[in-house]
Amino acid sequence: MSNITSSMPMLGWREWVGLPELNIGQIKAKVDTGARSSALHAFAIEPYRKDGQRWVMFAIHPKQRNSDIFIECHSPIKDRRMVSDSGGHKQRRYVIETRLVLGQSIINAEITLTNRDSMLFRMLIGRTTMNNRFIIDPKASYLQRRPDKLIQEL
Repeated sequence: MSNITSSMPMLGWREWVGLPELNIGQIKAKVDTGARSSALHAFAIEPYRKDGQRWVMFAIHPKQRNSDIFIECHSPIKDRRMVSDSGGHKQRRYVIETRLVLGQSIINAEITLTNRDSMLFRMLIGRTTMNNRFIIDPKASYLQRRPDKLIQEL
């Protein structure tokens, strides 16, 4: 292994992620090198204007298999793009940019918003977000520590 790759942090196929700007202390995410973009579960998606800028309000169920708990989130809209899901279906999604905490790494990540109620994970981390920052071990899980402690330090 080269020095570059040996110094890169390891990720398992699923990891804990924090999204502090959205008030999400931790959420389970699937690491998916087959997906180009990252996606976050969102419902009740409503665009609006704030100080002349386009924003989006959305709600999220941060815990898997629990629709009783939700967090209301607000973020500037970065873009709206056509995205193909794993089944090849195209959908126009809002794109936001926010800080993502993954282990000791803090990444400015573009994330698309889509309803992932039928999916096991509320978040998908695509390869653009990982961008040669990590080595993936597809047999391992939760190799990075939970982000809530690091978020408190921000």
